[in-house]
Amino acid sequence: MYEPKPEHKFTFGLWTVGNVGRDPFGAPVREALSPVEIVRMLAEVGAYGVNFHDNDLVPIEATPAERDTIVKAFKQVLADTGLVVPMATTNLFYDPAFRDGAFTSNDPRVRAYALQKTMNAIDLGVELGAKTYVFWGGREGTETDAGKDPLEAGKWFRDAIDFLCEYCIDQGYDLKFALEAKPNEPRGDIYLPTTGAMLGFIATLDHPDMVGVNPEVAHEHMAGLNFTHAVAQAWDAGKLFHIDLNDQAPGRYDQDFRFGAYNIKSAFFLVKFLEDVRYQGSRHFDAHAYRSADLEDVKAFARGCMRTYLILKEKAEQFNADSEIQGLLADIRADDGSMSQYPGVYAKEKVAALKAHQFDREALGRRGQPYEKLDQLTIELLLGVR
Repeated sequence: MYEPKPEHKFTFGLWTVGNVGRDPFGAPVREALSPVEIVRMLAEVGAYGVNFHDNDLVPIEATPAERDTIVKAFKQVLADTGLVVPMATTNLFYDPAFRDGAFTSNDPRVRAYALQKTMNAIDLGVELGAKTYVFWGGREGTETDAGKDPLEAGKWFRDAIDFLCEYCIDQGYDLKFALEAKPNEPRGDIYLPTTGAMLGFIATLDHPDMVGVNPEVAHEHMAGLNFTHAVAQAWDAGKLFHIDLNDQAPGRYDQDFRFGAYNIKSAFFLVKFLEDVRYQGSRHFDAHAYRSADLEDVKAFARGCMRTYLILKEKAEQFNADSEIQGLLADIRADDGSMSQYPGVYAKEKVAALKAHQFDREALGRRGQPYEKLDQLTIELLLGVR
C-alpha cells in the first residue's frame, strides 16, 4: 500500500544514500559506492530518479576522457534501471578554491572559475536530462563582516545568476534555476538565508521567470521557522521549482534526518499542503542515514523516507474526508456573505461603505475558535485512533 511508484516522483541525490557517515568528529564508517552502484540501489528501493552535484559523478580532477567514460557508464545504468535525472547542481563549496565563497568570493579569479565550473556542470546536467538546476551557496557568506561588503557580494551573486541565465538561453537549454537558502553552516552567516530572502532576490534578476526556489526542511527549521509557511509563500509566488525533504530539530546544526524522523506533525502539514495544491515536481529527499547505519540500514533509510511520505499522504486524505474535522473547519471559516462587498479590487465606493460600516467590536472579541479541539483531532488521526 505504501510502495513508491514512478508517479510519486521520489528522488535522492548521489550524496544522500552515498553518504559514507563522515562527520566533523569522525571518519567514514561505510564504504564509498560508485554512482553506478548508487543508482542500482535506488532502483532496488523503488526511487523514481537520482540527482547529483557535478563532482558526485565526475571527480573534479578527472580528465576529459575519464569524464566521458564515467558519463557513458552512468547513462547505461540509467537506461538499465529506468531512473531519470530531474535535477542537477554544482559543488561550489568543497574544494579549497571556494574557501571564501564562489560567486561572492572577494577574488575575481574565483568568481570567474565558479562561472566556468557551473557552465560545465549545467552542460552535464542537461546532457543527462535535468530540467531543474539548483544553486546552494554553502560558502557564500562570512564569519566577519569586516572582510566582505554585503552589498557588493549581493551584486556579484546577482551578476552570476544573470550570466548563467543568459548562458542557458544562448545554448537553447530548457532549464530552470532553483535557489536554495540556508542560514548558516558551513559559513558563520550565509547570504540570502531564508526562502523569503531568496524570493526577494529573484525579483531583482534580469530573468526572474527562469528562477525559483528549492526550499529545504532542515534549512528553515535550523532558523526556527515554519517550513510549510515558506513553501506556501513560494507556491503562491509561482516559484516552487523543486523541494528538499528531510527532518531537523530547530536550532541545531544541519542534521538531514530521514523525512518525518523528528517532527511528524510538521511533516504531515507539509505533505498535506503539497498534495492539496497538486504539486507536480519531484519529492527529493536531501537526507542521509544515521552514522550508525550499515548498507542495509541505508536502504531502510531510503525506503523509510518514501514510505513516510506515502503514509502521510494517506493521512492527509483522511483529514480532508473526516466529517468532524471538516465540520470544525466549516464553522471556523463560516462566512455569511455580509463582508463580500469589501474585499477585492479597490474602489472609492467600497472605501465609503467600509468606513461607514458599524462593527460590533465586543462581539468580534467574544468569538473563540476551537483550535485546541482541531489540533487534538489531528494528533489522534496521526496516531491512528481515528
